[in-house]
Parts: sequence; structure tokens; C-alpha cells
Amino acid sequence: MPPFALPLALPLAYLLGSVPFAVLVSRAMGLPDPRSFGSGNPGATNVMRTGSRIAAALTLLGDASKGALAVLLGRLAGFETDALALCGVAAFIGHVSSVFLGFRGGKGVATAAGVLLALEPGLGAAVVAVWLLAFRLTRISAVGAIAAGLATPPLAWLLLGDSLASVALTAMAVILLLRHHGNVRQLLAQHRAGAR
Repeated sequence: MPPFALPLALPLAYLLGSVPFAVLVSRAMGLPDPRSFGSGNPGATNVMRTGSRIAAALTLLGDASKGALAVLLGRLAGFETDALALCGVAAFIGHVSSVFLGFRGGKGVATAAGVLLALEPGLGAAVVAVWLLAFRLTRISAVGAIAAGLATPPLAWLLLGDSLASVALTAMAVILLLRHHGNVRQLLAQHRAGAR
């Protein structure tokens, strides 16, 4: 692998992750810009608030695919696991801080899932299973995302060992959790109100 390959791949992965599928799909389908209503978040959950399941599904697929594609293109370039993880995290950062949206973006759940599934299918499947279980129990999407974010670091270290990939995926999980800080505060407030 040429020494310049990874430094070139990382900004390209970031640009790929920056593609705002929520905005593009909504515009193509004549729906309002997802940044203008609900949570203001350009992601599948907010697009679902328009009532269009097709638009939400296309957004989810696009956001997950760009995370997976960043990893798969790195694999085609001959990158090892550590470099693949860095490419995936670069795409994830592109999603949450998109150059095309003034360095704003979504919360990164679908893109992170795409990264994990493409990098290590067993890890990705385990994290998605945690998300599904938490969502099924609570019917709250944010709870599923938070549970998946908390589960990612220990599962990554368990399956990938003490590696740069595990460090990169832990950083991705921390960013994802920080992106949900508003949801955490809201859930805690609801819990305190319910306990009175």
C-alpha cells in the first residue's frame, strides 16, 4: 500500500460521509427540508416525521451505505483493519459534521451501523441487535441509539482486541453519545417527573 494512500482516503471518506441523504431525498420527493421541523436533525428519524416511510427508508439506506462504502472502498485499496476503521470513522464524522451543511449534520446512528457491519459483520450485527432490543423494549429510537453507543466500545475491544480500530470505534461511539446529549437530558427529566 503506498504511503500516501491513507492520507488521501481519509478526506475522501469524510466527503462521502458528508453527503446529506436526508436533505437530498426530501428535496427529490418534494418534502420539507428536515432541518426545518421536528428535531431539525437531517436523519431518517426526523424524515419519518413527514409521514413518508419511503423517504425515511431511503435516507436510512443512504446514510448506512455511505459508512459501509467508505470501509469497502478501503478494503478494495488493500487497507488493513485499523486503516479501514479510520476510513469508516472519517465517513461518520462527515455525516455528523457535513461540509455541505455548514459543518452540521445528523446524529450518526445509521452511518455508524454501516461502518460496523462492513468492518466486522459480527460486531455490527451485535450492536444492531442491542439497538433493536432497546427500541423494542422502550419504543424510543434515542434509547436504542444510546444503548448501541454504550455497547460498541466493549464489543469492539472484545472482537477486535487492543487495536487502533478499537480506539477509533470507541471514539465514534463517544461522538454518537455526545450527539444524543439532548435526548439523555430529556429522558432523565421524564424519569424524574415520573418518579414524583
